[in-house]
Amino acid sequence: MANIRKFEDLKVWQKAHQLVLMVYKLTSKFPPEEKYGLSSQKRRAVVSVASNIVEGFKRRTVKDSLNFYNTADASLEELRYQTLLSKDLGYISEIEYIELIKLEEEVSKMLNSWIKSQKGNSA
Repeated sequence: MANIRKFEDLKVWQKAHQLVLMVYKLTSKFPPEEKYGLSSQKRRAVVSVASNIVEGFKRRTVKDSLNFYNTADASLEELRYQTLLSKDLGYISEIEYIELIKLEEEVSKMLNSWIKSQKGNSA
């Protein structure tokens, strides 16, 4: 690990933060009736991904950290479904869907690699 002193140094958090910004941008165009529905749900899920990475980073034991990283992974899966639903409801275009899914998959791969590396550190 190369000089990771704060959560902002984590590449997985940086990518998750990009995902947060993209979701906020896209959901700002959702219909008004979704303000407290799908828009809010997507925002909570994506913020949960980045926030749980941050909280896991600060935990003192690997076991505690892994609990938060696993929660981030579960929130990411929830977000994937909500992205599909957003497309199927016509709230995002096919191009936006592809861009969002691609970024979600990047975060997922990075997060799962990070989880594996942390499990290796506990051995």
